[in-house]
Amino acid sequence: MRGILRLACCLVVCLPVLISPVVYATAPKPGIAVVGYVFPQNTTLQPGQIDARSLTRINYAFANIENGRMVNGFSFDKENFAYLHSLKQENPDLTILVSVGGWLWSTNFSDVSLTAQSRAVFIQSVMDFLKLYDLDGLDIDWEYPGMPGAGHPFRSEDKKNFTLLLKELRSRFDLETTKTQKRLYLTIAAGASDEFLVHTEMDKVQRYVDSVNLMAYDYYEPDSDQTTGHHAPLFTNPADPKKISANASVLAFEKAGVPVSKILLGLPFYGHVWGQVADRNHGLYQSGKAIPNAYAPYHSIVETMLNHGFIRFWDPTASVPYLYNSEKQIFVSYEDSESLIEKCKYVQSHQLGGVMFWDYSGDPSGELLKTIHDALNTPAPKREAVQ
Repeated sequence: MRGILRLACCLVVCLPVLISPVVYATAPKPGIAVVGYVFPQNTTLQPGQIDARSLTRINYAFANIENGRMVNGFSFDKENFAYLHSLKQENPDLTILVSVGGWLWSTNFSDVSLTAQSRAVFIQSVMDFLKLYDLDGLDIDWEYPGMPGAGHPFRSEDKKNFTLLLKELRSRFDLETTKTQKRLYLTIAAGASDEFLVHTEMDKVQRYVDSVNLMAYDYYEPDSDQTTGHHAPLFTNPADPKKISANASVLAFEKAGVPVSKILLGLPFYGHVWGQVADRNHGLYQSGKAIPNAYAPYHSIVETMLNHGFIRFWDPTASVPYLYNSEKQIFVSYEDSESLIEKCKYVQSHQLGGVMFWDYSGDPSGELLKTIHDALNTPAPKREAVQ
């Protein structure tokens, strides 16, 4: 994805990890999760800005890591956590998690996870952070174990250390729950690629987490792909040079040992834009270049592109829309209500744990979230064989 209290006493930090029995995460409670990432950065969230009744969980992005400890990421985190906590008056079942890391702030994960001592220091800082803001758990967004991501340090040991970090977090969370009777959730954001699976032990990881937030988007990006394509296709189009899709990723994670009930299908509230795209196949799977504002929030696409020289097309195989402007030679891959309905049907028919989306600010009108809410509250279609 794109975007404290410090305790020095080693004995206190390490003790819970040493004495706490390992208790695996149970399967998510019945129902379909709707998880929204909220990413206000250095701004304050305003009353009425979040539709709490349409969400089951909010992941607040992001906390950072400094000197081996989890710390606040932005200026108004305290105020924003207070606002998010107040939303429980509207939806008592809403859970509030903090997400740590992200695309740019995954720099210190490899060091934090390296030793039992470094993990214990980090875990104590997590416990302090959750207590300080009365949060319901933690989302680890390490992009990515064993890989550089945005140029971060990484090691071959990240593979096993990622598992150990989650195992010890779960152990500490369960110990805390025995004291407070408050459940603490542990989730991860997972890259939707075979490379991510190679560098992790998802069959072990899934034991300790409540959900795997599968980032089933950014399969194509203008900065790294000189060919246009669907950045969040539901199914694989045979003409796709990469042969990628959300369905293919779900199957790969299931094969790697992750129960489908713990997989949350990631949905993008934004699109990607390529320029200098020739007028062939309406710009799909053609050469293109990154241009300014290549990352386009959904509201920007609706306000400045649809019905403004861009024609909408639908790929019935991939089950996603795209836009093309032949005069400007611009191609846009994005998500809309029609494609979200198809993905929600997929989640229901294949019994996934739910959906998550990045991020809430992409659609302040609430159109996409309403679509998700309505689609997931219609009778589930009969499960079909996955191709």
